[in-house]
Amino acid sequence: MEVDDGNGRLETSAAGEQSTCDVDTNQEPYVGMDFESEEAARAFYNKYAKQEGFLTRVLSSRKSERDRSIISRGLGCRGGSVNRKQDGQREVCTAMILLKREKSGRWVVRKFVRDHNHPLVVQLQKSRRIIDEKDRKIQELTAELRVKKRLSSAYREQLLKLMKDVEDHNEHLRTKVELVFDNLREFEAKRKEVSDHK
Repeated sequence: MEVDDGNGRLETSAAGEQSTCDVDTNQEPYVGMDFESEEAARAFYNKYAKQEGFLTRVLSSRKSERDRSIISRGLGCRGGSVNRKQDGQREVCTAMILLKREKSGRWVVRKFVRDHNHPLVVQLQKSRRIIDEKDRKIQELTAELRVKKRLSSAYREQLLKLMKDVEDHNEHLRTKVELVFDNLREFEAKRKEVSDHK
């Protein structure tokens, strides 16, 4: 497991042991670069690969004849290109790093090949940053949408209330107008009755 603490220090843990490595996690590997442990070196190369846009694999390893512990490790790109001239056979990518354990126990880069024989994917870190920005924008828009929905719901409630008040008022006016018409009819009937008696 590896964790970049954001301050150029890479923390790794393997087999219950944790180690910290003071390396710039944004820099490219170089011959002579050294690490506290093989795990730290692998974590660094994996992070570098992720930033560049490729996946890694173990190419080789060599064990000590004395105690059978690993003293050398080759890591490389998992990709490759298809050679159309040779019946479409896949050529293995040559990008790699060779690590060797020194007598002091530190791991040193002995060979580094930068170039790939195939196109790399869009840089994953940049892609992640874009996704993070999109996620943030989506969250902002979602929050804004929630607020607008609440406002819309409140406006709808007020509008329904207003419509109910208008309906009640119209009913009240209709009742009054009917009453006025009834009174006018009665008045007209009485006036006619009075004029008929004359």
